[in-house]
Amino acid sequence: MSTSFERRPVAVIAGAGPGNGQAIARRFAESGYVVVLLGRNAEKTQDLAKEIPQAVGYGCDVSDSDEVSSVFSQIRSDLGEVDVLVFNAGSAIFADIETVTAEQFEASWRVNALGGLLCSQAVIPEMVARGAGHILFIGATASRRGGAQMAAFAPAKAAQRSLAESMARQLWPKGVHVALIIIDGIVDTPATRAYVPDRPVESLVAPDAVAHTAYELTRQDRRGWSFEVEVRPFLEKW
Repeated sequence: MSTSFERRPVAVIAGAGPGNGQAIARRFAESGYVVVLLGRNAEKTQDLAKEIPQAVGYGCDVSDSDEVSSVFSQIRSDLGEVDVLVFNAGSAIFADIETVTAEQFEASWRVNALGGLLCSQAVIPEMVARGAGHILFIGATASRRGGAQMAAFAPAKAAQRSLAESMARQLWPKGVHVALIIIDGIVDTPATRAYVPDRPVESLVAPDAVAHTAYELTRQDRRGWSFEVEVRPFLEKW
């Protein structure tokens, strides 16, 4: 894949659908980054990238090690080293312990936890070599506690949080900032508005606000890094 981009910092958004992923991609693009959108459906991801200046889209199943290895090799060839990785991919499977299937449980873990591992390992060597870089995970309230309908989702997000914390302890001393954003609330998208039509918009998490938090994490002084931050609307009960 050929591009006409000059060398600019590169931000990869793994899981770049409508909502948080798209907003995060747009925020980094506005700040001078070349943005790479990764999504399972290559055509949809490339169409989404056309809506964002200095963005390109690639198809990638983040739970497939061969696909992850291939796409990050292509990114390096096309654009150069990755400066920021935002892992926003998620498998929102909701079921209780009496109805969840083994296949659902594994699928949720493969995307949320294994996908985070594979994408991180694809960028860590270069970041460590430079002594600089940022890896951000988009977590959820389920990262901390389970709910009755989250027998698959909560264990997967908890594994993701533990992975991020293990990474931070290993990589911070090497100059690589690893952080986790806990989303506490319902993200404002057309789909969620249809799901909760009676909720005021002020009670929904604004994707642009999530994007702002993600970008600001990459701007922190390394003598004052954050690991875990929370994003919730001011009307959310917590």
